[in-house]
Amino acid sequence: MKRHIAQCTAKFTVKTLLAASAMVLSIAPALAGNAFKAEVTGQGQPLILIPGLASSGEVWQGTVKRFCGARQCHVLTLAGFAGQPAIEQPLLPAVEEELVAYISANKLEKPVVVGHSLGGFVALKLASDHPDQVGRLVIVDSLPALGATHMPDMTAEQLQSQAARMRAGMLAQDEATRAISQKRTVGAMVRAPADAERIIGWGQQSDRKTVANAMYQLMSSDLRGDLARIKAPTLVLGTWIAYKDYAPRTAIAETFKAQYAKLGGAQIELADTARHFIMYDDPEWMYARMEQFLK
Repeated sequence: MKRHIAQCTAKFTVKTLLAASAMVLSIAPALAGNAFKAEVTGQGQPLILIPGLASSGEVWQGTVKRFCGARQCHVLTLAGFAGQPAIEQPLLPAVEEELVAYISANKLEKPVVVGHSLGGFVALKLASDHPDQVGRLVIVDSLPALGATHMPDMTAEQLQSQAARMRAGMLAQDEATRAISQKRTVGAMVRAPADAERIIGWGQQSDRKTVANAMYQLMSSDLRGDLARIKAPTLVLGTWIAYKDYAPRTAIAETFKAQYAKLGGAQIELADTARHFIMYDDPEWMYARMEQFLK
């Protein structure tokens, strides 16, 4: 996980919107504010899908094809990421506030919230602050206290200091260094070169200040104590293979278990072949577990 932290410090992530599939029953913009764009597909049980840092909602394209037809998917792209206009206020609190209003305005009854990476963090925060508004959670390779994976006992001040240094480093990079860092980092997060190029493109279209500040918010926060408030049954899907040179599977599994210790009944599973972007590296593994969980 130490490696994971280092990789996340420079995670940047192109274009294209959600492709329509034969299963799509409808595509319509829903009521959304400034903190995210929402694409709505299908009819039925609502699913809200939140991408990670500097990612586009396009990352859920395969997931939408698999799950959205008999279900209604709301695919978000957050402000400042992948070509979406940035906002002035801190992104993550704004997303949470607007999601609460979005769920209410669209009359989404106990939606399933699916989040990848930073999107998983947003989902956990939403479910802990508003436990009666979320039906189920699917967290894809995300932790409630990412900054504390190497040192679980870090104080709030230490987390903030560490995150501030990370943000400063990200903002100080010149463009050439940033490009090299993007390529190296994303290359460790997904196997197929075409997927890596797509993710890098999203990063190039993202607002640099928004990305750095969102990373600060993620790395300086600790939700471990808040998880006990979550009522929604939760499925956590993690990865370890990209970090095998730094920690064995058992150690990474223990980190997930410890970080989610206060989330009673959480179902945690680790993919053995996929890297961070599980939906690209091993989609069938992810879909099978989601289908079982959502029955």
